[in-house]
Amino acid sequence: MKITRLSLWHIPLTSHKAYYMAGGKTCDTVTSVVLGLETDTGMTGWGEVCPIPHYLPAYAEGVVPAVEYMAPLLLGSDPVGPEAVMTRLNAHLQGHSYAKSIIDIALWDLTAQAARLPLYSLLGGRQAKDLPLYHSITCVAPEEMVQMAQEAYRDGIRQFQVKLGADNNWEADVARLTMVREAVGAGPLVYGDWNCGANQLDATRVARAVAHLDIMLEAPCPSMEECAAVRAASGLAMKMDEQVRDIPTLMKAHHLGIMDAAALKLSKFGGISATRKARDLCLTFGTRMCVEDTWGSDITTAALLHLAASTDPRLLLNSCDLSGYVYPRLDGAAPVRHQGRISPPEGIGLGVSPDPDLLGAPIAHFD
Repeated sequence: MKITRLSLWHIPLTSHKAYYMAGGKTCDTVTSVVLGLETDTGMTGWGEVCPIPHYLPAYAEGVVPAVEYMAPLLLGSDPVGPEAVMTRLNAHLQGHSYAKSIIDIALWDLTAQAARLPLYSLLGGRQAKDLPLYHSITCVAPEEMVQMAQEAYRDGIRQFQVKLGADNNWEADVARLTMVREAVGAGPLVYGDWNCGANQLDATRVARAVAHLDIMLEAPCPSMEECAAVRAASGLAMKMDEQVRDIPTLMKAHHLGIMDAAALKLSKFGGISATRKARDLCLTFGTRMCVEDTWGSDITTAALLHLAASTDPRLLLNSCDLSGYVYPRLDGAAPVRHQGRISPPEGIGLGVSPDPDLLGAPIAHFD
C-alpha cells in the first residue's frame, strides 16, 4: 500500500454552549482541520486536529503548511506501521506535535483498515465494553453551573469538570465548587479546572476553602512547582493537564507528587503513537488517566475512544465525547453518549468517516 494524496479541509465547529475559562480564555467557534490520506488501494485514512491557540501553542492555520512540509516523506510511502513513519517525520521536522497528530491518526486508521481490525485491537485490545465520560461545565454564574451539572447528572454523568477563574473571583470559585458538589451529592467525582490560569495565592485560597469537601483540583497554575505548593497547602488530589505533554513532563509531575490523574490529549502529545507511550507510562506509575483531545468532532473522538477502550479500566479515569459538545457532526452515525458512557465505533479502522457533502472541496491537497 502506498500513499498517493493528502487532502485537507477546514471545518468551523461551534460549541453548543460557549466555554469560558480562566485568563479570559473562551472556546466558542473553533476551526477543526480534517486530513484524508488516500492510497493506491482505494482506502482512505482520516485524521482530525482542532487546536485552541490560547490553550496550547498550536493553531489551525499552522497545520496545512506543516503538513505540506512533511508531504514529500509521506507520498509514495507505506502507511502501515505508524510509529516508523512518525520517527522519520520527527527527524524531518522537530516539534509541531499538533500538526503531526492529524497525520498519525490517519496512519493508524489505514493500518487498522489494512489489518481488517478495529483500531483498539492494535493498541492493546478492547478492555471495556464502554467508557465513563466526564462533563465539562463552562465557568459562568454558580447557579447556572449547578443547573448544567444537574442536567448532566440526569443523563447519567457521574464525573464533573467545573471550570474556574473566568471572573478572577476566588470566592465565586469556592461557590462554584461547593454548589456543584452539593448538587450532585456524595459519590460522583467533582474537580475544579483553572486551565493554568490562577496564581498560587488565589488557587490556594480556593483549595483551602473546599478542602473539607470531596474535590480534586486540575491544573491550577502555570508551573508544576506552583501546583505542588497548592496541593501541599490543601491536601487535595490533583490532575495535570496542560503541564504534561511528553514523557519528561509526565516524569517530572510524578516526581513532584502532583499527578493523581493526568489528561492525555492526542494533539498535545503528537497523535496516537506518542499518547500510547504516555498511556503505558501512566500504567506503570499507577496514574489515573483521562484519554481525550483538545477539541474536535467525530474523527478525533473516535481515535481517543479506541485508545481509551484499550486502556486498563482500573486506571482509566474517564474519556470525552468531544463531538457531543459541538456542531456540525462530521459523521452523523458516529457513537454518542448514553447514560454517562460511550463505546468506540464499530467496524474496521477508526470506524468513522466524514460526510463528503459537509467537507466540500479541500482547501489544499498534495500528490
